[in-house]
Amino acid sequence: MAMDLLVIRHAIAADPGGYADDAARPLTPEGKKKMRQIVRGLRSSVSTIDVLATSPLTRAVETAEIVSTEYEGIAPVVVPALAPGHPPAAVAQWLDSQRRHDVVAVVGHEPGLSCLVSWLLAGSERSFIELKKGAICRLAFPGAVAAGSATLIWALAPSQLREIK
Repeated sequence: MAMDLLVIRHAIAADPGGYADDAARPLTPEGKKKMRQIVRGLRSSVSTIDVLATSPLTRAVETAEIVSTEYEGIAPVVVPALAPGHPPAAVAQWLDSQRRHDVVAVVGHEPGLSCLVSWLLAGSERSFIELKKGAICRLAFPGAVAAGSATLIWALAPSQLREIK
């Protein structure tokens, strides 16, 4: 069964200098506003999401909640492998368990997401893509989720997504 994957980098978050615990940093009001616009643009090209997964860090959870609101309240699932420091294979293992779904979305952080995308596309953990805050890329898997098994459908910057009506 084919599956599409939406890889979403969290929105603009508060300055790390104000937080003793980096995991607790929330989105800024500007980050929330821009992410709502981004997700409206996403909704124009991706009508449904079957599974919405997020890193456990606050800024990713808040980003996933914005996605959830636009997609009729789909409940975000916390996936620890999406937190910083986990290898692409850990995320791929979880993704492979979700292959019964048509569209899976994951919300996470750099540089982990760009390493994940590079690994899924080319089998290399050396990143050749950079996802800005709020950027989204869409990958397709015709079969199993593994290194080099994905096809890039599109990769859009936040400004491009905000302009989609």
